[in-house]
Amino acid sequence: MSEAGNSGPKSLEIGKAAAYRVLARKYRPSNFSELVGQEPMVRTLTNAFATGRIAQAWMLTGVRGVGKTTTARILARALNYKTADIDQPSVDLAVLGEHCQAIMEGRHVDVIEMDAASHTGIDDIRDIIERVRYAPVSARYKVYIIDEVHMLSTQAFNGLLKTLEEPPPHVKFIFATTEIRKVPITVLSRCQRFDLRRIDAGALVAHLSSISAQEGISVDDDALAMIARAAEGSARDSLSILDQAIAHGAGTVGAAAVRAMLGLADRARIVDLFEHVMKGDVAAALGEFRAQYDTGADPAAVLTDLAEFNHLVTRLRFVPTAIEDASLSEDERQRGADFARTLSVRVLSRTWQMLLKGIPEVQSSNRPVSAAEMVLIRLAHAADLPTLDEALRSLEGAAPMQNGAPRPNGTPASSGNGGGASAVAQTRMPSGSGGAQSMRLVEASPAAVAYVAPPEPAMESALLKSLADIIALADAQRDIAFKVLVKSCIRFVRIEPGRIDVGLTSDAPKMLLNDLTTKLRAWTGRSWLVSLSKEEGGQTLAEMESAKRETAFLDAKSDPTVAAILARFPGAKIIDVRIPDAPEAETTEAEVPAEPPADDDET
Repeated sequence: MSEAGNSGPKSLEIGKAAAYRVLARKYRPSNFSELVGQEPMVRTLTNAFATGRIAQAWMLTGVRGVGKTTTARILARALNYKTADIDQPSVDLAVLGEHCQAIMEGRHVDVIEMDAASHTGIDDIRDIIERVRYAPVSARYKVYIIDEVHMLSTQAFNGLLKTLEEPPPHVKFIFATTEIRKVPITVLSRCQRFDLRRIDAGALVAHLSSISAQEGISVDDDALAMIARAAEGSARDSLSILDQAIAHGAGTVGAAAVRAMLGLADRARIVDLFEHVMKGDVAAALGEFRAQYDTGADPAAVLTDLAEFNHLVTRLRFVPTAIEDASLSEDERQRGADFARTLSVRVLSRTWQMLLKGIPEVQSSNRPVSAAEMVLIRLAHAADLPTLDEALRSLEGAAPMQNGAPRPNGTPASSGNGGGASAVAQTRMPSGSGGAQSMRLVEASPAAVAYVAPPEPAMESALLKSLADIIALADAQRDIAFKVLVKSCIRFVRIEPGRIDVGLTSDAPKMLLNDLTTKLRAWTGRSWLVSLSKEEGGQTLAEMESAKRETAFLDAKSDPTVAAILARFPGAKIIDVRIPDAPEAETTEAEVPAEPPADDDET
């Protein structure tokens, strides 16, 4: 008897514990006014219901936890809203209607909820198609809510199309999905689509603060900010984390408890770590990282928070109003603004790229602590390096080095992609490396770079009077490829001191004029304005040479002596014409014999 008597209170205690409802269910919105962060959708539905323009099907899409299924139930309640005074669809659901409680609890006979993840086949859709012909039992509309609709098979989608396009007047469809791209366009085109947005961190903080007050729970503002940030715009996730934090803190929620529970780093200490890295202080950075790791912070989470703070600093540089974000701590606001004023965008971009590459390395490493420390070391060393454009500017006027010796004529160390970067890397090699690359990014005392005076201009700008002078200048610089382009693509119009007007052939490269401007500045030591003239211009040098060559060939063929030789040796042909007393400069290009015009007499 004693055992039976004692079992009563224990059973009662178990029943009370089982009756507890998690915050995400307890504070689930029951009308449109309680939805957080979805004002555009609510405004559209309000206007549609007010004017009687109620759609036959809706498609709700968004990330997990933003309220898709909750919105579907509220919409079903609004469609079947009925009170003693109102008997029509309404978005004003302040008073509990006849069908409201059953719909919100998911037990109304005329509101059918189906999870497409477990009902994917055509047979499930056939069952819906067969039942839509019947009128609702008690409500105004029979409403079908299909969650995760993208999980339906292709046959199931095809079977639904006709009914979805022309449903009976008493049937409404509400679909919800997190993967809108997997839904066929034929289905989307038959639905009114609403994209439920991620909830702003400030709105989430206010929502969590209101619920905490209703629950009588004391919560730190920093703890709410951490929960809102961890939820990533999901109201359900934020309430689940808050529920866990309340249990973790035994009724009170502090920032330290939430940080330990989520394995997060202290935001103030993240800012300290960022400062050490930006100063290039490796020892302080590694010490701070170890201290955070010893308090329970995950190495990948530390680097992720570091990347987020780097992004915040970059954003504050361009959007100063971002400092008003409710999810930011006071340290992030004040010190982030200071960093935004002092650090350049190039440095912040380089740090971001290195962190993006380093975080996956830490996550996939068997030794995440060591991997994270190596990432921090790279970041701290890179902080001492100039950006690429700064390094190139510092090397202006100095010849790049290769194997300890300057290159002739000050030509770049390499051509093609990454040539500038290669030059910078080579100037930072140890002088005794013997040509082998060093693993060090920065030398404590970099080898001195020998200064070589820039070459004298090959030709004074005053001597440029025609395209032939530009060709001669390209010859002197041994730029044969550019010489060929000038000869074949440019038509001369006029030339003045500091200005050249030309025409271009139809097959000229688009960047030819820019290249000509750049090369003339480098070769002559002065700036030139090269412009495309409206005048067509004369022949190109290549066309002039070709015409001269053809004339020479015709003259040669008409010469009696040459004609006799051709007649005496069948198969002989004229391959070149040279005048003995002509200057050597007038011979054909690179002394390659020119093919004469096709002629039956020369074959």
